[in-house]
Amino acid sequence: MRVLIVEDEPLAADRLESMLRQRLPDFTLVGMFDSIEETVEALQKGLMPDLAFFDIQLADGLSFSIFEQAQLPCPVIFTTAFDQYALQAFEVNSIDYLLKPIAGEKLNRALQKFHQRQPEKHTSAPSLAILQQAMAMIQEKQYKERFIIKSGATLQTIPVTEIVYFWSENKLTWIRLKDGRKHTVDYNLEQLESLLNPQNYFRVNRKYYVALPAINKATVYSNSRLKLHLPHLEEGEEVVVSREKVQLFKAWMAGD
Repeated sequence: MRVLIVEDEPLAADRLESMLRQRLPDFTLVGMFDSIEETVEALQKGLMPDLAFFDIQLADGLSFSIFEQAQLPCPVIFTTAFDQYALQAFEVNSIDYLLKPIAGEKLNRALQKFHQRQPEKHTSAPSLAILQQAMAMIQEKQYKERFIIKSGATLQTIPVTEIVYFWSENKLTWIRLKDGRKHTVDYNLEQLESLLNPQNYFRVNRKYYVALPAINKATVYSNSRLKLHLPHLEEGEEVVVSREKVQLFKAWMAGD
């Protein structure tokens, strides 16, 4: 079986490939891409997979836009870290998906479903109209407005507008407040990306997720990256926009 994988997290991509090799004796990887641009280019040149796995959130946008630029001649199983609210949109619109991190049992069921389909239903990707309906449902969701933090025996609510950035450290997720205080929250950065309004927050690299009003300025850094100047950074702490996200970050800053 000729399989295409579109995933911008290298570890996740390698893990999915390994899981598929264990389950598909005739497995052939015909492409592994980490961006919309690369995927569209390959499809336009005639790439013909039998099955594709698309991560929804890629560094250069949502993989749904691939269907606007190229024809995909096979079914697609989406992989996503979206929360349950967004997953309802896929279920209502009959879009196949796997929630990350992908569990072996769920991958088995997805592959079984693929094999059990009738041949005539086995040849095409979901229609653009169906995908657009699902995205419209996702975009209607209400974004998180506050977090609960614990200070000793006290629980306190913190408005999202008081948080200048989130970061991951020692397997914990921290928030930095406008007054400089820091606290932990019970979400990882991947979960936060589906909970917070993307117009106000941006995942600049694997470790930091920053608020637009918190960015005092950005300066050119080594290797075509950008260094952000944020309030209350600790000594030696640097926040750098990864190279592959620089163009998206500039567009986000400009409100495009």
